[in-house]
Amino acid sequence: MKSSEKTLEAPRRYRFDIWDMLIRLVLLVASLVCLLPFVHVAAKSLSDDAYVIAQKVFLIPQGFTLEAYGKIFADESILRSLYVSVIVTVLFTIVGMIITICAAYPLSRPQLKGRAALTFICVFTLYFGGGIIPDYLLVNSLGMLDTIWSLVLPLSFSAFNLLILKSSIASSIPVSLEESARIDGAGHFRILISVVLPLSKPILATLSLFYAVGRWNAYQDALFYIKHNVDLRPLQLKLYYLVVQASESFQLEATTVQLSNPEVLKASVVVFATLPIICVYPFIQKYFVQGVMLGSVKG
Repeated sequence: MKSSEKTLEAPRRYRFDIWDMLIRLVLLVASLVCLLPFVHVAAKSLSDDAYVIAQKVFLIPQGFTLEAYGKIFADESILRSLYVSVIVTVLFTIVGMIITICAAYPLSRPQLKGRAALTFICVFTLYFGGGIIPDYLLVNSLGMLDTIWSLVLPLSFSAFNLLILKSSIASSIPVSLEESARIDGAGHFRILISVVLPLSKPILATLSLFYAVGRWNAYQDALFYIKHNVDLRPLQLKLYYLVVQASESFQLEATTVQLSNPEVLKASVVVFATLPIICVYPFIQKYFVQGVMLGSVKG
């Protein structure tokens, strides 16, 4: 009897090991698909022009040189654009989180009358929008063209992030906890600040990352709204002009960056624009997975 049980256990363990290795292999391949393109771009940015032109650079730099980065940092306009991007990203994240928190908390409470209709209005904007022209006319009528607020206010509210935070609060903050705080004399703002926000740190950190990354990578709105005030051009728009300038025969942007091979410029500016936001990620990584899982629970 015991021998037969052992023979049955062996195939089960064997099948489990196969699935475990298959899952690990799939995750490894997915990780490499995400990582190797960035490693390739970084290797090109650190390689000599001759090796890049000859297409001999893959994952390891050939003819290691920092000339591309030296010329980028020598351009004061790029450093100014980096400063503008940092300021805009910080303001955008703060304003976006304030609006999202102030909207998600009341919508998550069952005692709010009409919350279903208000939630539907927010969801409606995920599927239908006015388009670029009405957005431009609105920003122009508000007098925000060529101002920093044109990069902060129009996109500072995300209905998608609102739904995630609303579901998280509804599933993790029971109504009984709010009623206990109300019995102790706490008002809505006191409950929000002292009870809801401390218990929602993971999802708040996750949504802050979403807002920051989305703003950092955006350049289309700056392309429309920032025309004459070149000092307000964010880093992504500046790098867009540099890449187009390196690829075309005409001059689009006043800059001191001049490289013999446009591919080296493209690679170096991609790495230069990506590294700052990558440096922020490790500080909130511990909240990221937990926050996404909390927000995925339907409220």
